[in-house]
Amino acid sequence: MKYILSLGIVALLLAASPASVVTAPDTSSQLATVNVGSMAPDIALLDPSGKTRKLSDLRGKVVLLDFWAAWCGPCRMENPNVVKTYNEYKNAKFSTGKGFEVYSVSLDNTKDRWIEAIAKDGLVWTNHVSDLKGWRSEGAALYGVNSIPATYLIDGKGKVIAKNLRGPALENALKAMESK
Repeated sequence: MKYILSLGIVALLLAASPASVVTAPDTSSQLATVNVGSMAPDIALLDPSGKTRKLSDLRGKVVLLDFWAAWCGPCRMENPNVVKTYNEYKNAKFSTGKGFEVYSVSLDNTKDRWIEAIAKDGLVWTNHVSDLKGWRSEGAALYGVNSIPATYLIDGKGKVIAKNLRGPALENALKAMESK
């Protein structure tokens, strides 16, 4: 009887557990936190078509390094602001670079959901990358990212000049850097 009761309890516990749980990253594997004033470590990951895209290839432009995921509600709510800002500043001239680019690092595990979110949110820039490792993303570990959305504004020389700018704060930072 105790055996049957034990099996019943185990079955109830398994049935009550969610099928998929999103967990925070294991911070013990993270290398460092990148701060304002640091040189931006390079990231080289695959885009949806399988082409390697490097953050360092965007040197000379002001870059928003954006860590996000299709399953992240706050990320998806911020995407319209990033699209608007990208469209407004992509050809701007700045004191530390010419043009504005977005380098999006997805913390998704599923390629289809990632590609669908890019299309649905109208993320028109070409620098979308992911290793499809979710929270174990090499790019996220390199930057010490433990929550998303997480952004880093990088000048044309590769230096991090701001972190976690959203909405009007991103636009105001770019406006202040713009060469007249």
